[in-house]
Amino acid sequence: MSLEKLIHQCKKKDIKAQEKLYRMFSGKLFGLCLKYSNSYEQAEDSLQDGFITIFNKIGQYKDKGSFEGWMKRIVINTTLQHHRRNRYFEIINDDLLEDPVIEVDNEDLSTDFLLKKIQELPERYRQIFNLYALDGFSHKEIAEMLDISVGSSKSNLARARNILKKKIENHLDGNKVQSQ
Repeated sequence: MSLEKLIHQCKKKDIKAQEKLYRMFSGKLFGLCLKYSNSYEQAEDSLQDGFITIFNKIGQYKDKGSFEGWMKRIVINTTLQHHRRNRYFEIINDDLLEDPVIEVDNEDLSTDFLLKKIQELPERYRQIFNLYALDGFSHKEIAEMLDISVGSSKSNLARARNILKKKIENHLDGNKVQSQ
């Protein structure tokens, strides 16, 4: 069954089509939930809530743009709703923070290492870093999604980058000591 036909069947509340759509996209969307959640369990809850919203609002999808992109936006918003209610974001007026430059001299940093360091960021910084650097949202979009100012988005991103820079530098310095 084509994706278009599957979407059409889901709009008719066909449970088998909904199950098929869930199986088709749950793995990818769960990874997205994990990126924005504090725990595996929270990610599972966000995925389930996200799919409930997808199935309830699928009639609003007008076959314009990527259906997967539409679903991703819903899942990200669902995951972030918890954080909006709890106000984890540090509001600061300093939007002129300098972006750190990380120079790596012929060092191979694995994707797993980098993702682990991103996961270690404080929650408010990790979310904004993921939204901006990994998912390509603008500061204006992030501010709207998280109900914060554009300046807060920028400053939290700058702080996340500074923390990552220090973590990477510490790792590289540790490797230099070990190799000597």
